[in-house]
Amino acid sequence: MSARENILKRIRARQGRSGAPDAAEREAVRAHIAAHPQNPRPRADWEPIARFREQALKLASTVEEVENLSAAPAAIARYLERERLPWQAVCWAEFAGLDWLAAGIEIAAREARGTDLVGITGAFCAIAETGTLMTVSGRETPAAVSLLPETHIAVVRKSRIVRGMEEAWQLMREELGQPPRAVTFISGPSRTADIEQTVTLGAHGPYRVHIVLVGRRA
Repeated sequence: MSARENILKRIRARQGRSGAPDAAEREAVRAHIAAHPQNPRPRADWEPIARFREQALKLASTVEEVENLSAAPAAIARYLERERLPWQAVCWAEFAGLDWLAAGIEIAAREARGTDLVGITGAFCAIAETGTLMTVSGRETPAAVSLLPETHIAVVRKSRIVRGMEEAWQLMREELGQPPRAVTFISGPSRTADIEQTVTLGAHGPYRVHIVLVGRRA
């Protein structure tokens, strides 16, 4: 008997089961996984958009709200000016058609390179409970744009804010079917406290995360 088989046999014995799982037991497990049942969750009587903004700010992200997507370039220009950042950026293809020229921003719709300092992305969805952005990789949504530049700017539609992680995964299953090659969760600027328990921003990714929320207030 292999070590793996021995471990599994001991687990089943502690569960009061004997022998290998039969077809009915295996099918019950498959049905349970396919149903994606939710475990008990904390009380969530908050409004999702307000909660997302509150949590994102706690994570050291900055947030600005605009009513429509066409206003995003001007909002991003204000942020770049305020933070004294470069007025050149790379972005996802979905934002290439916005009027960046009028905002004074030089934009390139491509994957990020090591020399790019500002990256502009969207988000598959945003999680209100934790203030987290969820992105999925793909030809039109390269992960490097949010990971390589020192500054990550995310344009997030309010309609894509979900209550919790469970709703985020459910939305992905409904819209994409199979998971993409990479799913990234972004909770504020990159940080670590590995060295002397001192929090350092930008250790493994962007120093800054700025979120532009798009959509009218409810």
